[in-house]
Amino acid sequence: MIIDDGGDLTHWVYKKYPNGFKKIRGIVEESVTGVHRLYQLSKAGKLCVPAMNVNDSVTKQKFDNLYCCRESILDGLKRTTDVMFGGKQVVVCGYGEVGKGCTAALKAMGSIVYVTEIDPICSLQACMDGFRVVKLNEVIRQVDIIITCTGNKNVVTRDQLDRMKNGSIVCNMGHSNTEIDVASLRTPELTWERVRSQVDHVIWPDGKRVILLAEGRLLNLSCSTVPTFVLSITATTQALALIELYNAPEGRYKQDVYLLPKKMGNTDK
Repeated sequence: MIIDDGGDLTHWVYKKYPNGFKKIRGIVEESVTGVHRLYQLSKAGKLCVPAMNVNDSVTKQKFDNLYCCRESILDGLKRTTDVMFGGKQVVVCGYGEVGKGCTAALKAMGSIVYVTEIDPICSLQACMDGFRVVKLNEVIRQVDIIITCTGNKNVVTRDQLDRMKNGSIVCNMGHSNTEIDVASLRTPELTWERVRSQVDHVIWPDGKRVILLAEGRLLNLSCSTVPTFVLSITATTQALALIELYNAPEGRYKQDVYLLPKKMGNTDK
């Protein structure tokens, strides 16, 4: 069995040891990005074993993605920067469950919150929730904090980092370390200064500093804690999915992506 978060292990086995899938009974995936990658494999006819989409069970999606991130975004930022949220201009890239949690917390603390979003329904939700939906380039010069939570890659590019103002904070709540183009910052003309654990000042030739948290990795996992209550819920949901796939009679699950049966994870949204 494979139990995965982000699809990285599945991708690694698929690339390095494809024959291993002959002995694998199934995959359990708990993240938005990982599930998206599984659906891509399925659509291309390359998914070799049944896979269980745990992310879209309410127990995972609401408690981990929404409610947990609503708390950990503030916790992570406070622990690393001691920033005061009131009056700060913040742009949250992505208005999925994680983005909804982050924006709700920051709005409650008195921040001025902007949202970037490519999905029209999520954009409409952000608008109806009272947030101004913008393009990142429209606000990049004025915002104090940028938070990525899209599950995509290169959401914040080097060109945009060049235009951020002195003292601004950039961090990631989305997938892995791909959302902020950190690799482009490792060039001779920029100086990196480690201020404390998980906090780097990236210094431009003119003296401008951008505060990068956790080198673009997940803020909530690198700089904050995850409540044991949430961990127990997500771990239990994944365990139920593993048991279901392992004990399922032959033929119940084909080489496709399945939602966790409703009686186990309540997959109604």
